[in-house]
Amino acid sequence: MKNYHADNSIANSSFFILRFSLFTSMYKEILKQYWGYDNFRGIQEDIINSIGEGRDTLGLMPTGGGKSITFQVPALAKEGLCIVITPLISLMKDQVQNLKKRGIKALAIYSGMSRQEIIVTLENCIFGNYKFLYISPERLDTEIFRTKLRKMNVSMITVDESHCISQWGYDFRPAYLKIAEIRDLLPGVPVLALTATATPEVVKDIQARLCFRQENVFRMSFERKNLAYIVRKTENKTGELLHILRRMPGSAIIYVHNRRRTKEITELLINEEITADFYHAGLDDATKDIRQHRWQTGESRVMVATNAFGMGIDKPDVRIVIHLDLPDSPEAYFQEAGRAGRDGNKAYAVILYAKSDKVTLHKRIPDTFPEKDYIKQVYEHLQYYYQMAMGDGLGCVREFNLEDFCRKFKYFPVPADSALKILTQAGYLEYTDEQDNASRLYFTVRRDELYKLRELGEDMDKLIQIVLRSYTGVFTDYTFINENSLAVRSGLTRQRVYDLLIRLSKMRVIDYIPHKKTPYIIYTRERVDRQHLQISRSVYEERKERYEARIQAMVDYVTTETVCRSRMLLRYFGEKNEHNCGICDVCLSHRAEEVPQEISMEELRDKVLQLLAEASVTPAGLAEQLLVDKELLTEAVHQLLDEGRITSINGMLQMKK
Repeated sequence: MKNYHADNSIANSSFFILRFSLFTSMYKEILKQYWGYDNFRGIQEDIINSIGEGRDTLGLMPTGGGKSITFQVPALAKEGLCIVITPLISLMKDQVQNLKKRGIKALAIYSGMSRQEIIVTLENCIFGNYKFLYISPERLDTEIFRTKLRKMNVSMITVDESHCISQWGYDFRPAYLKIAEIRDLLPGVPVLALTATATPEVVKDIQARLCFRQENVFRMSFERKNLAYIVRKTENKTGELLHILRRMPGSAIIYVHNRRRTKEITELLINEEITADFYHAGLDDATKDIRQHRWQTGESRVMVATNAFGMGIDKPDVRIVIHLDLPDSPEAYFQEAGRAGRDGNKAYAVILYAKSDKVTLHKRIPDTFPEKDYIKQVYEHLQYYYQMAMGDGLGCVREFNLEDFCRKFKYFPVPADSALKILTQAGYLEYTDEQDNASRLYFTVRRDELYKLRELGEDMDKLIQIVLRSYTGVFTDYTFINENSLAVRSGLTRQRVYDLLIRLSKMRVIDYIPHKKTPYIIYTRERVDRQHLQISRSVYEERKERYEARIQAMVDYVTTETVCRSRMLLRYFGEKNEHNCGICDVCLSHRAEEVPQEISMEELRDKVLQLLAEASVTPAGLAEQLLVDKELLTEAVHQLLDEGRITSINGMLQMKK
C-alpha cells in the first residue's frame, strides 16, 4: 500500500509537471505567433502561469514592463472571452486596433457610445467568437451590460490601472468598486490586476476590494539602473531647458502642468531651431495621432505635454524626460519619468526646480479640494444649467461645456472642474473627460428594404450605394465612416452628405452618430436638494489628507540633497533597496566630494579611452563619469579627436574603428 501511494504521488507529480510544461510551451508558441518574440521578459511568464492556472493574480510592473502580454497571451490560450477593464479610452482604442492588426478579434465599449451601438457590440461578444472586450469601469454598472454578461463565455477578467480601485491610491475612481459585483456574476472566473504604481497599503487594498480568494502578488523591481534621476535647482527654467536639450542628443518629453504652457514652450523651442510638438487632452484624435507619429518617427524631437501624454506610449529610445512643473505625487512622477530609457540605454529624468514651485504646488490643494459649500453650489448651478427638476435626472446623459458653464455662473474653470470630480466620487454624477469619436453609422433596416428609398431622389440613392460599396458590415455593426471621403466619391458636397445622413437617421433607416468632441455629465442618481447633498469623509477629508501627504513627499524629493533619489522613490513604493544608484545628482555630488580632482593630461586621456572602449557616450555623460575639471576634459577630448583616436557621430563619442 505504501509503495502504491508513493507511485501514485510520483504519477501525479509527473502529470502536473507535464501539464505545466505543455502550457508553458503553448504560451511561448502564442507569443511567437502573434508578437514574434521567442521568450518572455521579467515576471511576465510567472504572471501568465498563475492566471493560466485560474488563480487571482496581482502584477506590479513598471512602465514599459510589458503588461499587455501578461493577459493577452493566457486569454488566447483559453476558450472564451477576456474582459479588460481600463479607464483610458485612447489606450483602449489603440489596443483593440493593435490586436485587430494581429488578426485577433477584439471590441471596446466606452462613454459616448449610443445604446444601440453598445447592444450590437455586446451581442457580438456573445455570438461572434471574440477574444477581448475592452470596457471602461463606468459601463460595468449598466443593466444592459449585466444582462448580456450572463450569456457570455468569460475566461478571465483583467483590471488595468488597478490602483484606481483603492481609496489609498493617488487616482481612486468609484466606478472601479463595481468590479467586485461583476465577479459575483462570474463565479470561478479568475481576475488579473495590473498596475505600474502601488504602495504597500494599496497592494493589500487592491486584493481586498477585488475579492482575491488568496493573496497572490508578483512584483517586478521598480529600480531603473539606466535611468539617472536629476533635480536641477534654477530660477531660469527656460534657459536651463535649452542648455540641457543642446547638450543631450536624442528624443525628449517635456511635462508641464497646463495646456497653455505646452504651446508656449513648443513655440520657444521652435524659435531656437529645436523641432517640437505639443500635446494635451483638448486636441482632437486626428491631431494627437499626427503629432504622436511625428515624434515616434523622429521627425519631431521633443514632445511638450501635459500628463495626458504617456499612457500606452511605446517609444523605447527616449533619452530624456524633463519636468518644468512639479507633479503632485511621486506616483505620477515615477510613471512619467519612467518613459525615458525603455531601451535599456542611459537616460535622464530631470526636474527643473525653483523655490516658487513649492508654493505653487501647495496652491493646488484648494484648487483640487474646494470648500464643501462651493461644491454644493456647483451642483445646484448644474441643475439650473440643465433645468433639472427635483427628483429627476437618474440615468440622464447631457453634453457638457465647462467654459460655457463657468461663464454663465461666474466660476474659475479649475476649482469647478475639481468640484465636478468630487461629485463624481460622491456618487451623484459621472463627469467624463473630453471624447473625440469619429462618425459612425449602422443600418437599422434590412438590405432588401432599401429599394423603397429610391423615390427619395438621385442624391440619396447615390449616397446609399456608395456607403454600401465603401464599407462592410453596416447591417450588423456600427462602422466608422468619413463624410469627406463619401463626398469625394459621390461628387456631393460634405454638407449635402451630412444633411442626407441626418435625414436617413430621422427616417430610422440608419443610426448615424456624427463626429463630435465633447465631455458628458451622466446623472447616476436623481437630483437632490442642496441641503441633502452628502460628501463623506472618505470622499473629501481623507482624500484631501492623502493628497497633501503626496505633495509633501514630492517637495521632500526635490529639496533633499543627502539621499539617493532612486532609493527615495523605491522606498516610497515599499521596495527595500540597500544600495545607492550611483548616477543621480545626489550620488554624483557625493562622488565629487570623494574623488580627487588632481589628474594629469595623460592619465585623463587614458581614462577617456578606457570608458569609450566599453561604450559610446555623450560628452555630458563622460563628464558625469569622470568628475574632473571640465576645461581639462574638453582639452583631452579635443586632442584625441584631432589625433583620430576617437570620433564623434550624432553627438556620441566613440572609439575610431
